[in-house]
Amino acid sequence: MHQELEWIELIAPDMVDVMSQRFIILRNISWAQPVGRRSLAQTLGMSERVLRTETDFLKKQELISVTKSGMILTAKGQETIYGLTGLMDQLLGLQQMERRLSKALHIKRCLIVSGDSDKQPQVIDNMGKLVNDTLKMLLPEGPNTIAVMGGTTMAQVANCLSPDLSNQRQLTFVPARGGIGERVEIQANNVCAQMALKTGGKHRALYVPEQVSEEAYRPLLKEPAIQEVVSLIRSSNVAIHSIGEAIHMAKRRAMSPEIIAMLTKQKAVGEAFGYFFDETGKIIYRIPRIGLQLEDLASMDCVFAVAGGSSKAKAIRAYMQLAPSNTCLITDEGAAKLILKE
Repeated sequence: MHQELEWIELIAPDMVDVMSQRFIILRNISWAQPVGRRSLAQTLGMSERVLRTETDFLKKQELISVTKSGMILTAKGQETIYGLTGLMDQLLGLQQMERRLSKALHIKRCLIVSGDSDKQPQVIDNMGKLVNDTLKMLLPEGPNTIAVMGGTTMAQVANCLSPDLSNQRQLTFVPARGGIGERVEIQANNVCAQMALKTGGKHRALYVPEQVSEEAYRPLLKEPAIQEVVSLIRSSNVAIHSIGEAIHMAKRRAMSPEIIAMLTKQKAVGEAFGYFFDETGKIIYRIPRIGLQLEDLASMDCVFAVAGGSSKAKAIRAYMQLAPSNTCLITDEGAAKLILKE
């Protein structure tokens, strides 16, 4: 397919440009619908006159319709976007960007979706669907134990998983770390429950506090119920997690002002698995928690890091200096372009 696209660009570069522009317009209407012409023009950095010409064409082709609230996709428009996404991703250079990014970050695989989730929150759903599709491709048949972190991104990913993921597989979702303390809907226990519900799998919960001292959590490890779940977590063959911005994550966890000041002073940029690190990947601070540790990831079959948005570019790049080489990064254009630029 890639060679054919190069030939098309040689013979009819204008056609490729027109296709790309109209596809981007359709995709952004899909994300923001109903959306007005002025708002869409600002989002795309396009003049209203040029946008009017293109949307008039799309309306004539019955791909969009115009309502009092703004432009929306028709069923034909939705079908067109779905059918063309793979081809257009190649035309827009995403596959080439994926190869460049995996090489730059020294990891096994990078998968990129169009857009920037900082500006278009719907992009996170596209990342979630990509997680689902990639799991269907990579997970072996039979039993699989999947360790999952909590957080807002993981909660959205959970809603994108589908029942066919369980075809020929027995899935058990477990929380990667103890995490009582955050909002219920984004705690790892709840994310695991949602993933099990969406796929028809099973889940186990780990009821331990988010932040406890070393002295406090050692006795917890002696509890049989906790030992059983921790054993499952340690034997998991897949992990799915996100990557956060350091100071944002510290504040979300209600960490002390002293620790936040220390993280700021030492220029922490990212957080994953309770580890806070700077741009060089140096670990600055670690929350003692029960469950997976960074060093446990290297022995797993698949490790998925799901994070997007240009605001997370530094955190993603920094974490990848700690990540095992078997990591598959699922991100968006906003983060990928900034990582490659820097």
